[in-house]
Amino acid sequence: MRAMVLTAVGAPFQLKEIPDPKPNNGEAVARVISCGSGLTIQHIRAGRSKVAYPRVIGHEITAEIVELGKNVNGLSIGDPVTAYYYLNCGDCHWCRAGRETLCLKNKGNVGRACDGGYAEFIKLPEYNFIRMPDGLDYKRCPAEAGVITDAIATPIKVIKKGRIKPEEWVAVIGAGGGLGLQMVQVAKWAQANVVAVDTRAEKFDACTNMGADLTIDASKGNVGEALRHVNGGFGVDVVIDFIASASTLEEGFAGLNRGGRLVVLGGVPQKFSLDTNALKYEREVIGSKYCTRGEVEEALKLVASGEIWPIVSEVVPLEEAEALHARIEAGLVTGRAAVLVDSFASVVK
Repeated sequence: MRAMVLTAVGAPFQLKEIPDPKPNNGEAVARVISCGSGLTIQHIRAGRSKVAYPRVIGHEITAEIVELGKNVNGLSIGDPVTAYYYLNCGDCHWCRAGRETLCLKNKGNVGRACDGGYAEFIKLPEYNFIRMPDGLDYKRCPAEAGVITDAIATPIKVIKKGRIKPEEWVAVIGAGGGLGLQMVQVAKWAQANVVAVDTRAEKFDACTNMGADLTIDASKGNVGEALRHVNGGFGVDVVIDFIASASTLEEGFAGLNRGGRLVVLGGVPQKFSLDTNALKYEREVIGSKYCTRGEVEEALKLVASGEIWPIVSEVVPLEEAEALHARIEAGLVTGRAAVLVDSFASVVK
């Protein structure tokens, strides 16, 4: 099969012919139609996330089952599927409780611990394939269908973690990014008032189109002060930080109303400072880690029903993945990006 392969840290993608995967016991193989190109896999491409090389990355797939291994009972040939990102054990305390992101025996991630969706075929355990619901036209919009697993499912998780209620003021830091723009949309779906925070003012039109009530240009500094002026001078009720640098976390926390919640996702590990006196007013810092399998299924159904629609602004053939990832690294993509896997015709061996 044809695949975009990473061979070393810092090396560009190589379009190669590699062996077709064959399913083992409890596994299935799917033909990949499209695969999302988010910042999570860009961290792998840039060498910030460790993998064993060579590796085919990507997990936000739209695909169809083409082969079943032994003891696969929940899938059929031809089923339209996407993928759940975590390779969980399925039997520890957290998995049984439906909180798979906290799995005690997690074996890694699709596209990191095993080959992912930047290839014509993908092999995964049966559990990691999620059937797309009826009513989701994955053939007409394969890129949009594939990115739901992160672009919509993660904001759905954040709405729950942040206990966001109608009419609350919610600030999204990194609002113009691949996940931030979807968060703006989902927060409006939850009937919140939304403040879009970003360093690129050219992305604010997209944020406003998705429902943002206010915008703050973070490149001008003093984000915490600007957030404190929101809501009649009380500050915002929730800050969702997709950048999660020390400065954005500190500024976001400083902009919270009494009883406010700072929800932290993304970023690279680092320390930041808090004014503990501010915690006396019941402000909270809440960590959030991707989403559960059930939340992915919930997001798929919401999109299929027409309540929410993922925003994909750039779709390219798989052979153009290198150029697309350069744009993602530079922060030039508004919303989500994806590659069409079955749209390329030539291969460089």
